[in-house]
Amino acid sequence: GVWRQTRALLFKNCLIKCRTKKSSVQEVLFPLFFLFWLILMSMMHPHREYGEVANTNLGTLDTSILVKFVIGYTPPTRMAREIMKKVAFDNFEDGLITEEYLSEEELQEASAFKPSDFVGVVFKDDMSYQLRFPDSVAMSSIYTESR
Repeated sequence: GVWRQTRALLFKNCLIKCRTKKSSVQEVLFPLFFLFWLILMSMMHPHREYGEVANTNLGTLDTSILVKFVIGYTPPTRMAREIMKKVAFDNFEDGLITEEYLSEEELQEASAFKPSDFVGVVFKDDMSYQLRFPDSVAMSSIYTESR
């Protein structure tokens, strides 16, 4: 039954490997060659480790540049309003100008008519967002390691 079929299949595969030695050698050597190549490339570009940065006082934030900014955000959810209120009033005495928009399309239309000091924030959910600057999009991200 099964044992006889398995033994016949193994014998057939051994015959094929013996008769096609060139391709059998290539099946073994090509992965070894690529493994050697990857090791060589990783040795040429070693991973850099950066030391700790000591806690230092960076001084006060120069808010005179940021007072002119208009920050538009969408969608106007409770969490988005709380976050934008914190951004506008916790770090600036006068507060930043924040405007809420019902949709991303309205935000894009408003940014076309506003000055270049307009920044859009599109909340995807409570923990992720996209920043929209004139003619560009910047994704929020956690620290990403260099290649």
